[in-house]
Amino acid sequence: MMVGMHEVAIGSDMIRLGQFLKLADLIETGGEAKMLIAEGDVTVNGEVDTRRGRQLHPGDVVAVGQKAARVVA
Repeated sequence: MMVGMHEVAIGSDMIRLGQFLKLADLIETGGEAKMLIAEGDVTVNGEVDTRRGRQLHPGDVVAVGQKAARVVA
């Protein structure tokens, strides 16, 4: 069960998954992002994605464990 989701505004129409995890405070470091993504612990719109460079757009939902954030413009 998801604890809660918050919205995180980005300054353009796209952000990369690794960058968004840090911006949204879902992880603490870029190294942690790299490890969690590679291990399949990150989902985008409910599906596991192992691409750190995955492009996210407004409306996408990223989750790590019980924490989630939605990309907004």
